[in-house]
Amino acid sequence: MHETTAYEITTPRPWTPPPATTAQPVILPADIPSGVDWVTLPNGVRTLAYTHPAPAPQIPVTPAQPIPAWAKTTALLAPTLGGGIAAAGIGLSYAAPGLIAMSHALWSAAALVVAAVTAVPLLLRTVRRAATGTGNGGGSTTHITQNITATGLFGRANGTINHH
Repeated sequence: MHETTAYEITTPRPWTPPPATTAQPVILPADIPSGVDWVTLPNGVRTLAYTHPAPAPQIPVTPAQPIPAWAKTTALLAPTLGGGIAAAGIGLSYAAPGLIAMSHALWSAAALVVAAVTAVPLLLRTVRRAATGTGNGGGSTTHITQNITATGLFGRANGTINHH
């Protein structure tokens, strides 16, 4: 025969946290390895767990656009324009002494023209006085007076000329 063993039926006791006297290790943020992060569990407890990094957002790739014709033309003309400017600079550096001499000659010609414009009337006046004899007080002079009168803004003007 079998012997019957009596078992005592007990109810589970509620869970109690361990006493506070046990020292919990302190983990600094610098000590946490990559791929591990703080997570909050559904019951509100925060703990360390392995995490998967969030995938980087995909940057949309646009298809290559053809280069416009004006851009190609500009790119081809840029060295040509630069070379032309360089050649002009070299040419001016070689021509500088001649340009300086021509500017001096131009200023001399301008001074000659100014002297002629002022000297010729004086010379003509002197020659005319000597020819007519009016320059030494021997001739008669004519005085002309003119009187003009007008009435109103748009009135007709009347005048007289007198010879003395």
